[in-house]
Formats: sequence, structure tokens, C-alpha cells
Amino acid sequence: MKKSLKTTRFLTQAAIIAALYAALTLLLQPISGFQGNFQLRVSEALTLLPVFTPAAVPGLFVGCFIANLLGGATVLDVIFGSLATLLAALLTRRLRFNRFLAALPPVVMNMLIVGAVLAHSLHLPLLPSMGWVALGQLIACYALGLPLVWALAKAPILWEDRTNL
Repeated sequence: MKKSLKTTRFLTQAAIIAALYAALTLLLQPISGFQGNFQLRVSEALTLLPVFTPAAVPGLFVGCFIANLLGGATVLDVIFGSLATLLAALLTRRLRFNRFLAALPPVVMNMLIVGAVLAHSLHLPLLPSMGWVALGQLIACYALGLPLVWALAKAPILWEDRTNL
């Protein structure tokens, strides 16, 4: 494939993923179960998309940044929550050959980073904050994300790298 076509495909996939993440987060914000430091973002199921394409890495980062910025998050959460998503996406991409393990980085990164940010911002104990964030991420990534990955692997979608499906 020509380089310009690959670049166009990469940018298009990243933009679509960013838009999907931000839109899902903002549209479902009223039912995301945000109570103190517990939240269940349905859009976090998309954090497994790096299994299919490297374009998901910047797409998820930008989508999370936009969602946090427009969704009323604190400055710390906008910055560090977005960076947690970026780190998780990079690690998920590296673990793409084992889907069960690939779902773990979003749980761990958000538990550590977002849990700490929420504990600081809401003046709550650190370990319970991390635990509540981890619970929401476990549900989003394993109960929603893994079935999404399995369904997309069977779908007639032209991902860049079909060797790991």
C-alpha cells in the first residue's frame, strides 16, 4: 500500500476512534454511575481497540482528552487521565496477541493514575479510590471490551493488521 494511503487510513482511524470515545463518554455521562470516585465509562470498552490498529493509540488519547475537557473534569484529570489512557493504549498494543492480558493495562493505569487524581481532587482515601476506579475499569474492559473485541475480530472490517485476529 502506498505511504500516503497508509497515512490517510491511520489518521482516519485515529479520528474516528477519538470521535467515538469522546461522543460515547459525553452522551452517556448521565448514566456513567459517577458517585464520588466510582465511574463506569462505557467508552472505556474502546480502550481495547489497539489490539486491531496502532491508530487507536493516539485516537484514544485525543478522545479521552476531549471528553475530559468538555465533560467538566478537573485540570488534573484532563491531563493525567488522558495520559493514563495513552499509557494504557501503548501497553494494550504491545499485549495485542493475548486479548485477556491486553485488557489489563487500562484497568491498572486508570486505577493508579486516575485513582490518585480523584483521591487528591475529592479529598478521599487513596486505596479505596484506586479500588473503585479499578472496579469500573474491570467492568468496562472485561465485561464490555472483550466481547467488543471478539465481535470486531469476526466483523468484515479491514483492520491494518489482521494477523493477530
